Amino acid sequence: MSDDTPKDLSQDFPLDGRKGLPEHLRVLADLYPRTEWRGHPNFNDLTSFWLERHGMFRQLNDLLVDSSENRLDGANPRYGRELQHYTSMYLNQLHGHHQIEDHHFFPQFIPLDRRLEQGFEILDRDHHALDGHIHALAASTNAVLQKIAAGDNDEKEARTLLDAQKAFRAFLHRHLEDEEDLVVPVILEYGAALS
Repeated sequence: MSDDTPKDLSQDFPLDGRKGLPEHLRVLADLYPRTEWRGHPNFNDLTSFWLERHGMFRQLNDLLVDSSENRLDGANPRYGRELQHYTSMYLNQLHGHHQIEDHHFFPQFIPLDRRLEQGFEILDRDHHALDGHIHALAASTNAVLQKIAAGDNDEKEARTLLDAQKAFRAFLHRHLEDEEDLVVPVILEYGAALS
């Protein structure tokens, strides 16, 4: 490999080690601060809906964490039913959302600004990493539900689940924020090309 060969950065900036998008991928995010998004002429209903979906994922994750904390405090008699319903909805919706982004939206955005191509590669890797966390969260949830169904004490499994829910929340919030900082500015900058 010669010194002028570009470094493969495709494995840099893993989800569990990032504090935000690297500076070289913030070229549009710095031009379009979050406080100005909604007032921009290229901010449309689809973008608003997409951000609302992200908000829903954050709220559902918070609801699940609160529910498990309340269960461990002995204050949630409907824990099993709520856990099954909300976790299933949360994980299925999140998985579908990522599929739409990976196969429909991101391929449209990449050609618009090649400076940000690595950012979309990072987001794609995040989705794969989150898939592993989705499976782990589902397995921890099922362990609790099995204990509840058997009428057994589920405290140990509920504590394990709460740890998994909190870890998932940290990963997901980092990913959603970075994704928003990459995608929304692309839409604002190149909205006419997306019509």
